[in-house]
Amino acid sequence: LSLGEAKNLPTYPGPNKMRDCYCTVNLDQEEVFRTKIVEKSLCPFYGEDFYCEIPRTFRHLSFYIFDRDVFRRDSIIGKVAIQKEDLQKYHNRDTWFQLQHVDADSEVQGKVHLELRLSEVITDTGVVCHKLATRVLECQGLPIVNGQCDPYATVTLAGPSRQSEAKKTKVKKKTNNPHFDEVFYFEVTRHSSYKKSHFDIEDVDEVDKMEIRVDLWNASNLKFGDEFLGELRLPLKFLRQSSSYEAWYFLQPRDNGNKSLKPDDLGSLRLNVVYTEDHVFSSDYYSPLRDLLLKSADVEPVSASAAHILGEVCREKQEAAIPLVRLFLHYGRIVPFISAIANAEVKRTQKLFASRDPNTIFRGNSLTSKCIDETMKLAGMHYLQVTLKPIIDEICQVHKPCEIDPVKLKDGENLENNRENLRQYVDRIFTVITKSGVSCPTVMCDIFFSLRESAAKRFQGDLDVRYTAVSSFIFLRFFAPAILSPNLFQLTPHHPDPQTSRTLTLISKTIQTLGSLSKSKSANFKESYMATFYDYFNEQKYADAVKNFLDLISSSGRRDHKSIEQPILLKEGFMIKRAQGRKRFGMKNFKKRWFRLTNHEFTYQKSKGDHPLCSIPIENILAVERLEEESFKMKNMFQVIQPERRVLYIQANNCVEAKDWIDILTKVSQCNKKRLTVYHPSAYLNGHWLCCKATADNTPGCTPCTGGLPANIQLDIDGDRETERIYSLFNLYMPKLEKMQEACGSKSVYDGPEEEEYSTFIIDDPKETYKTLKLIIEGVATLEQEHAQYKRDKFKKTKYGSQEHPIGDKSFQTYIRQQSEISAHSI
Repeated sequence: LSLGEAKNLPTYPGPNKMRDCYCTVNLDQEEVFRTKIVEKSLCPFYGEDFYCEIPRTFRHLSFYIFDRDVFRRDSIIGKVAIQKEDLQKYHNRDTWFQLQHVDADSEVQGKVHLELRLSEVITDTGVVCHKLATRVLECQGLPIVNGQCDPYATVTLAGPSRQSEAKKTKVKKKTNNPHFDEVFYFEVTRHSSYKKSHFDIEDVDEVDKMEIRVDLWNASNLKFGDEFLGELRLPLKFLRQSSSYEAWYFLQPRDNGNKSLKPDDLGSLRLNVVYTEDHVFSSDYYSPLRDLLLKSADVEPVSASAAHILGEVCREKQEAAIPLVRLFLHYGRIVPFISAIANAEVKRTQKLFASRDPNTIFRGNSLTSKCIDETMKLAGMHYLQVTLKPIIDEICQVHKPCEIDPVKLKDGENLENNRENLRQYVDRIFTVITKSGVSCPTVMCDIFFSLRESAAKRFQGDLDVRYTAVSSFIFLRFFAPAILSPNLFQLTPHHPDPQTSRTLTLISKTIQTLGSLSKSKSANFKESYMATFYDYFNEQKYADAVKNFLDLISSSGRRDHKSIEQPILLKEGFMIKRAQGRKRFGMKNFKKRWFRLTNHEFTYQKSKGDHPLCSIPIENILAVERLEEESFKMKNMFQVIQPERRVLYIQANNCVEAKDWIDILTKVSQCNKKRLTVYHPSAYLNGHWLCCKATADNTPGCTPCTGGLPANIQLDIDGDRETERIYSLFNLYMPKLEKMQEACGSKSVYDGPEEEEYSTFIIDDPKETYKTLKLIIEGVATLEQEHAQYKRDKFKKTKYGSQEHPIGDKSFQTYIRQQSEISAHSI
């Protein structure tokens, strides 16, 4: 997601009229991300990006704009809610959405399980009447209101000339997945003095006009009364075909006619949403296509390989680079592949532009540069954390004035003092970068070694090309962008404020120029104040430090990074934990703590920066698993199991955070020798395990542990998922693959000037390229047939009204319509 900006928000009803606004991202009503607060603005600019794996089903992706209130609860200005099935309409497009009014009636989520039975009852006197039995079994996924959910249901039978008294279930405390299993009886037709076995016409008409209404409420102690959670209205006419009916239904909002506010009264929000959903088969389905891709580095020429062809047919090179890099990293083939495409690019550059400046190689948006960018982003994330994060945090917190443009100086600021502040920051960042060579990940160093050798071999007359080929990536496309936009590289949670952003821009420009090793550096700056400032760094020691650093990270015999003992910070943040019972006496209560995970230990303390209250060495983490909600009536809980069956129970802030913590803790402890194979999915309370009812607290687990995540801390990649993504791209661009086949045929039989429609493709060997294209098209066709068969089988097995597809599921209705069209077309 890219959250751009809001505009034309309603004014605050006070003398100031401005607002302090932030935006939240919600899966249905569960908040998973929050932007920074933009103060004193009715058109706040956020400029923040958020990426997450979605760990559960959802109906709406929602965005709420809040106005911060220091003294009271923050107030909601408005919201944007996009239905899941509509996400593809806005895929990767900047779109302005009108903010909608928010009230309790529209904030509905969850589903209800009902059973209805219409039957004749003959009384002792022989009188026949018709009764409706309504059984409310359970609900799932109800919204949590003000931090709690104590739900109950009311059931009413209504008709044109009657409305029965509402009947009410018991209140279920502290759960948004209540089990009611209560039955309510309603008299549907009047007593008849004669016997009959079916409804007469009058009765049928009366039944057709009736509806059963189920309302869900949150029992509240507030003076405003109980909160509405959702409703369901079912006409009884569908019971004419069957006297009993059982199904799941999505709860719906109540239409109360509240249309007083026009949508444009609340302003609008600019968003860019990229949502992908893949169905991934088991590994064996992908073997032919995966094997074809993985041997790309060995194909001669590399332009005839499957991976290179993907780069040729995709609209954007980045589109191809992301799954290719992840796949090759997963199988340990990234270095030979990048070496092969880099060599080909250097050779092509030299052939096409014999006099071209070697400093410009790898500067374009080629497949090579995009693949190296993506590799650095994946493999180098923790390298950035240990190198830049401490000083970036300091810059964001201290707010030293660093403006050196005389035109932009604020009142009371001194130009010389600002230059000195900026110089110190640049010096410190430059030093930590150039001293970090031994920490650079091995895979990046191997790629830099290959680039250096390739460039030096092709441009033997230029002694500096072995440095510039590497610096154009490590400085220009790695460190400089990370300093400029630390939020995009997970160095800060949010986009920096304007003053800090300006400081980081000036530092980034200077570091980029220092790393470029160009001859006339001052001329690199359009602004005279930057050229003046750069005079501080015109000493030879800076150029020498850059060269020593580049030599170290691009030499084949460098020190192995695994021997470095400095802990790597993997994740940190506030969560709620339950006391572990380390003290013999004492309450096992829940407390908010700051958690910190490195590759050495998992700790928590009262606040960030405090001394740890508890430290768990990584080798003592025996399992990390989800905890069933029923244990403590709390969502998003997980457990960290330690020796002697000691368990730390933790609640994360939301479902996305819970998944992130479980994944990273599992990965970092994956290689522990004493990892458990079974665990208890529920807690040990009141003398027994809630899951298996065993009474001994040292009883072995009753459920197999989930596992199979890769042990590598840096990369969590599913090779099959990436191959599925590549298949989807090949399938999407099938017309281009066929056009490329035509181009190969044209080139192999016709040696004249190249036809314009084929000139966009790089084809060095038409015969080899044609062979590969044929194999790609065959592999894609096979997978397409498997997907079609899977959809047909799923369509046959799926029942509308089941727990997975409740009645009211629009995405399933769309799916049914599509499948019907496909079936009709195939017939």
